[in-house]
Amino acid sequence: MDREKYDRELKAAQNSLADLQRDYILGGHRGIIVLEGADAAGKGGLIRRIAWTVDPRTMKVWPISAPSARESRQHWLQRFWEKMPETGQIAIFDRSWYGRVLVERVEGYASEEEWMRAYREIREFEQQLLAEKFRIVKLCLQITKETQIERFRERFENPQKRWKLTAEDIRNREKWDDYQVAFDDMIRETDYDGAPWHRIDANSKKSSRIEGLKSIVKTLRKDIKPVTRDLPPEVSAFFAGLSST
Repeated sequence: MDREKYDRELKAAQNSLADLQRDYILGGHRGIIVLEGADAAGKGGLIRRIAWTVDPRTMKVWPISAPSARESRQHWLQRFWEKMPETGQIAIFDRSWYGRVLVERVEGYASEEEWMRAYREIREFEQQLLAEKFRIVKLCLQITKETQIERFRERFENPQKRWKLTAEDIRNREKWDDYQVAFDDMIRETDYDGAPWHRIDANSKKSSRIEGLKSIVKTLRKDIKPVTRDLPPEVSAFFAGLSST
């Protein structure tokens, strides 16, 4: 995708997202964006294009890492319940409850019985959210092993990006095939009407950002009509007075 086309389509998608956020605020809706994918798949880049567009007061980003000591003593889904958006808000999960069937499965933090059971628990969790009128969009950003090493090398050679590289990135790469199996199982077991997975080819950063934004707007926009709100009479009278002077 050439730069001119990218800038044009990105701006259009971002404007649609801004309109959507306004309708969520005025209509009192609640949206959830789930981002999953391999290291360097572009989750951070997509989040930045969202954040540059929206009002941060009603948009919350949750970067999910290992549970705290307190969270480890609770049911594993409890910490996600606490992060659900309030009325008029949209929450982005940079990794999510799907870690149970991804990193916890592959790294052995959850037993086979636990992560196998988690597929059902996740479906039930999301279905409860849907029943409460939350709207959910799930994106899985997919790249090849070759693309990942190219992006790792780019980060390593760029002092401004080198901080993104961690020892965990390298360890995870050594288990690439195990993670791909886990991703495939995740999508097969948790793709259903109401909260389907959107598989995004993220080998091209530009096209994946456009496709990701469009998928977010299309899914969260479903059955949401544009909302208009009449101005208070005092406001209209004030500006009518300015026009007459």
